[in-house]
Amino acid sequence: MAVFAYKAIDLDTSAVSGTIVADTPRQARDLLRERGLTIQDVTIRQARRAGGSWSGRSLGGRRHGPKLVSMIRELSTLLAVGIPLLEAIDHIARQHKGHFRECLLLLRDRVSAGMSLADAMAEQPDVFNELAVSITQVGESSGTLDTALERLAEFKERASQLKGRIATALIYPCIVLLTGIAVSLFLMSFVVPNLLSALIAAGKPLPWTTQVVKSISDFILHQWWVVLLSVVSGSLSVAILLRTDGGRRLWHRLQLHLPILGDMVRKQAILRIAVVMGTLLRSGIVFIKSVQIARQGTKNGVIRDALIRFENAVGAGQDIAEALAATDVFPPLVVQIFAVGQQSGRLEEMLDRLATDYDRQLTTASQRLTAVLEPILILFLALIVGFIAFATVMPILEAGNVL
Repeated sequence: MAVFAYKAIDLDTSAVSGTIVADTPRQARDLLRERGLTIQDVTIRQARRAGGSWSGRSLGGRRHGPKLVSMIRELSTLLAVGIPLLEAIDHIARQHKGHFRECLLLLRDRVSAGMSLADAMAEQPDVFNELAVSITQVGESSGTLDTALERLAEFKERASQLKGRIATALIYPCIVLLTGIAVSLFLMSFVVPNLLSALIAAGKPLPWTTQVVKSISDFILHQWWVVLLSVVSGSLSVAILLRTDGGRRLWHRLQLHLPILGDMVRKQAILRIAVVMGTLLRSGIVFIKSVQIARQGTKNGVIRDALIRFENAVGAGQDIAEALAATDVFPPLVVQIFAVGQQSGRLEEMLDRLATDYDRQLTTASQRLTAVLEPILILFLALIVGFIAFATVMPILEAGNVL
């Protein structure tokens, strides 16, 4: 099945263009003729491979995140008011263009051929992840598809709000640090050599601070290629290391042991796990399946391995709290919440409370981190720039005193 772009003339002799789903170019032309169109051109836009991946540009879920959330919520609303599924997908597809429209056309084509909506979504894993497929499947099985899609839309909106909390907190400090490095390089490359050239030509003795700054400035001016080569080679080495399983595992383990940031990384991962599992359990997904889906969405390899051990232990019949505590990754509070939730039968409610509490803690921690890093970086950069300025001005003042 493929998507074809066409140009044609309708009965009113007006030029029209659009896309159509068909197996072959000939079938696409036949379908267009049935609409009364005079065909000018038909070209293939995207084709499906047997493995379910796109042969052209990828329809990544991240790329279409806002559109996808809007589509799911609109589909839930249309189904809730009694509009048939195919008609609802047609209505939504008309509101979009480009690759996302082609995705919706393929989705409609599969559903019209008798496939369930969940199975049609599963054929496009780059757009609809396993969580979306599982919730949709439960909604179709229970006859509450509109409610299931509403929960899915709420989850995706909440996940987008939680995403990148740590990265957002570090944006401003990184900007300050990069600006300070750029200013220091400018001073060492242009200002320092020009100011000291006259003193050096006069044979005046330089203070030790000025000699240190001049040595660094000369190294940057004459051996800049060494600095550039070191930065490039170091970056490539780190990138290659992180592509290996051992390198990624080492980096993920290091993340969890960083001061302040390690606790934030752990809480953000647990927060996402709680949100995913709470949404899935409320939608009727069994516990083991919800753990599997939550594990797939966990980026940190150490926590992901801990979830694998937890899943295997629970599958073997071990108590949930004991299996979670045996991983030595999750805090006692998380273990206690799983234990209480299991005993009371309100695990999804307890996970929602845990997510809300951790969300509040992460917000406070990110604000405190930014508030602490800003003055520290500014003070650090002020000391560097002040040292350069002092080392540059000091011999000039001494020469003035001698005169």
